[in-house]
Amino acid sequence: MTRTAIFPQNRHALYEQHGYSAAIQSQDLLFISGQVGSRADGTPEPEFEKQVEQAFENLADTLTAAGCSFDDIVDVTTFHTDPEQQFETIMKVKNKIFTQKPYPNWTAIGVNWLAGFDFEIKVIARIPKAEIPA
Repeated sequence: MTRTAIFPQNRHALYEQHGYSAAIQSQDLLFISGQVGSRADGTPEPEFEKQVEQAFENLADTLTAAGCSFDDIVDVTTFHTDPEQQFETIMKVKNKIFTQKPYPNWTAIGVNWLAGFDFEIKVIARIPKAEIPA
């Protein structure tokens, strides 16, 4: 089985600083590493809603690099440092992106540390058949 690393065009500094791939393609599946609200230099967006929006933008960039979109996501896991206080804001951003059923699977996990961030999203997506390299 072949694994191919996928990186967005404007990859942020965290990939190099922490030594991981933005995503790994394995056949027609795309496993995207946790995306955070990181600016290009790797620092967090200070305002929570903007941090969540930036995490989704970073996710979109990685999906695009693999020929995918939000419609190709089948499974989502999110990590939250204060789920009760953050839930409303996260849902506000999420509902702008996932507007039609069927929605992807979603698991939300409360954590006490995200390396200076307050939200992280990782997904598994299916790469459209037309986009799979021969």
